[in-house]
Amino acid sequence: MNVGFVGVGRMGANMARRLVDCGFHVTAVYDVNRAAATGLANELRCAASQQLSEVTAESDVIITVVSDDAAMRKIFAKSGDSLLVNSPGKLFINCATITPRVHLEVEELAGKAGARSLEACMASSITQARDGSLYLMCGGDEEAFRAAQPILEKLGKTVRYVGKAGEAAKVKALVNMVMNINTAGLAEGLGLGDALGLDLTMLREVFSETGAASRVLQTDGEDMQNREHSCFFSAAHAAKDSGIALDLGRELGLELPLARETKQQYDNMIAEGLGELDKSGIAELTFKNRHKHRGDHV
Repeated sequence: MNVGFVGVGRMGANMARRLVDCGFHVTAVYDVNRAAATGLANELRCAASQQLSEVTAESDVIITVVSDDAAMRKIFAKSGDSLLVNSPGKLFINCATITPRVHLEVEELAGKAGARSLEACMASSITQARDGSLYLMCGGDEEAFRAAQPILEKLGKTVRYVGKAGEAAKVKALVNMVMNINTAGLAEGLGLGDALGLDLTMLREVFSETGAASRVLQTDGEDMQNREHSCFFSAAHAAKDSGIALDLGRELGLELPLARETKQQYDNMIAEGLGELDKSGIAELTFKNRHKHRGDHV
């Protein structure tokens, strides 16, 4: 089975490496960052495609890992260079966190072109992409899901079929909304603890054994304490994903005050030039004397 990749940043590149390790033939990679595509292609000994249509021509399955709705619509454009060219009989596995309606658009476009489309939303990070332990939530036609399973099961330790197209994207939006709220809450708790003069290592240990425990505490707590914000999931992506959930709520007339305030904090990070820090960098806004925010120390 020949596999192509569109979007070979840290997630896409590590997924490609994982599949090669598992014996799959990665035939072509494409990225708007040509250097990233060329570097990975040299490493994996495959083609660094200059055109999206080349990826489709060289591959039976195309995995896309792009940044947002606009990027997704661009790679599946109805005219010009597009993955829809050379697509009859091909299977697209789309892993980006985008709005549910765009997954529906892509499924319709792929179907009209004689191809199949599956959303495979990822609730994991870079290290899990490399070692094949992603948590994957899938939406789309069940036949497309079954066709994709041999690949998905090498990429994820959990591969869950959620339902029709768009449903997995809804679940992923809620996962990230709650994760982001938890991250913002943890940053405030540790920031207040620091201002009170408490030992933060002790405080994190207490949190871990009480109602303050969370997965975010495990992944981000020590980083917040030590100001180590190397990016695994950026503040800019956190803002985008919280925005997707807020839009879903607005469409239903549902108020989500915690999600709204959390997104505002991540928007503040972007405004302060901190958007490419890991989401743990939200602690830079909540610890006293760490960072100027709107002219004042917070």
